[in-house]
Amino acid sequence: MSETLPPVIVGAGPAGIRAAERLVAAGLRPVVVDEAARWGGQIYRQPPDGGFTRPKKALYGFEAGKADAVHRAMAAIRDRVDYRPRTLVWNCEAGALDLLCDGASEALPFSHLILATGATDRVLPFPGWTLPGVFTLGGSQVALKFQGCAVGRRVAFLGTGPLLYLVAYQYLKAGVEVAGVFDTTPFAAQARATAGMLRDAATLAKGLLYVGWLRAHGVPIHNGVRPVRAEGAERVNALVWRDAQGQERRTSCDAVAFGLGLRSETQLADLAGCRFRFDEADRAWLPERDGAGRSSVPGVYLAGDGGGISGADAAELAGERAALALLEDLGRPMDGKRVKELDGRLSRIAAFRRSLSAAFPFPADWADAIADDTMICRCEGVTAGAVREVARSGQAREMNRAKALTRAGMGRCQGRMCSATTAELLSRTLGTSPDGVGRLRAQPPIKPLPVSAGAERREVA
Repeated sequence: MSETLPPVIVGAGPAGIRAAERLVAAGLRPVVVDEAARWGGQIYRQPPDGGFTRPKKALYGFEAGKADAVHRAMAAIRDRVDYRPRTLVWNCEAGALDLLCDGASEALPFSHLILATGATDRVLPFPGWTLPGVFTLGGSQVALKFQGCAVGRRVAFLGTGPLLYLVAYQYLKAGVEVAGVFDTTPFAAQARATAGMLRDAATLAKGLLYVGWLRAHGVPIHNGVRPVRAEGAERVNALVWRDAQGQERRTSCDAVAFGLGLRSETQLADLAGCRFRFDEADRAWLPERDGAGRSSVPGVYLAGDGGGISGADAAELAGERAALALLEDLGRPMDGKRVKELDGRLSRIAAFRRSLSAAFPFPADWADAIADDTMICRCEGVTAGAVREVARSGQAREMNRAKALTRAGMGRCQGRMCSATTAELLSRTLGTSPDGVGRLRAQPPIKPLPVSAGAERREVA
C-alpha cells in the first residue's frame, strides 16, 4: 500500500461504518463514499435533514438500538474520516474510482478498497407489475423510513423472505391497512426449517412476533401462493393470485409491495476485476472472498450484503473483519482475540442463514408462468417471449449474448431489476440451471450519469 493513499470504503451502511471505525481506531483516515445524503445504508436509512422527524423506535422497531449504535458510531468518527455523501461511484478501473458529486466528476485513486455496496430487491415479473402502485418491498420500506409515507392505503404484500413479514409489520404499525401477506413459500417448508433457525433464537422470535402481530390484527397470511396478475387501469386496484390448492382468488388493494429476497450489488467488484463464483444460497454469481473479506484482487475487500446476503448484523461484523484484514495486510498489529470472536459470530450467522434460505426458498417455478407478452426489462421494453425466443432458436445460451440480442439489461438499471428474470427464463428454456447461463458482465457507468461527467473527470491528489 502506498502510505500516501488512504483506504477507501464504498458504502456508509453497517458494514462500511464498522470498517471505517476500525481503521480510524488504528490511526488511519479512510475515505468513505456513499450515495445517500446521510449515513446508515438502506437498513438503517435516516430521514433527510430538515424533513419529518420520527423517533427511531417508530422507524426501526426492534432494530432501533442497533440503528442508533451504527449512527452514533459514524457520528463519533465523523471528523476523522473523509466522508463524501451524495457521491455516486460509477466506475472502478486501474486503481481508481470514478465519482460524481453535485454534477462534478473526479477520479479517486486507491491502493486498498473496501466494497460495502449492499443489496437491492430481487424480483420476478408478473402481469400488471408495471402498473402504478406496484412497488418492491425494499422500495416500500424506503418510502416509509425516508419519506414518511406509505405506498398505498390498503397494501398487499407478495413474495418471500423475512423482509416480506418485516415490511408488512412496519406498515401495519404505521397505521396502514394490510390487505394480506401472500407468501410463495409453502408453510411446510417453513415448519421444517424451524429447528435450524433455533441457532438464532432471538431472530426467530422476532420473526414469529411479526407473524403473530399480523395475525392478531386480522391480517390474512397465505402460504404457497403464486401471483396471477395485478389489476387496474391508471393504478392497481386488486391482486389476483392462486392459492396453494390452485384456486384463483382476488384481493382488493391500492398498492402491491413484492420481492423475492435480495440480490447483492456486485458491479463495482466486477469492474475491480474480482473473480466470481455461483452461490447456490443466493442463486446468484458473487465475488469470491475469504473468511476475512479479501477478494481475489489484492487490496480489494468485500463486506456486507454486497459480497453475499447475510443481513445487517453480519454486515457490521464483516465490515470490521475486512478492516482488520486490511490492517493485517499493511503489516499492522492484529487483535487476534477480536478476529477469533468475529469469525465465530460470522460462522454462526452463516449457519442460520442456510436455515433461513430453506425456510424461504426461491420460487423457481415462478419463471415458467411468466407470459410471453409480460415485460421483463422496463428500461428497454423487453418481453419474456423475446428472451425465450433467442434461447429456443439457439442464438443465445448465455446472459451476455441474450443481452446483445434482446437488449435486456442494457438500460438505465444495467440489469439490476431484470438480470434475475433473464437468467431464470434463459436457463429454464434451455433446460439448465441458472449458473449454466453465466452472468451479466458489468459495464461502466454502472448507474446513469450526465454525458459531461466523463469529460469533467479530474485527478484527486
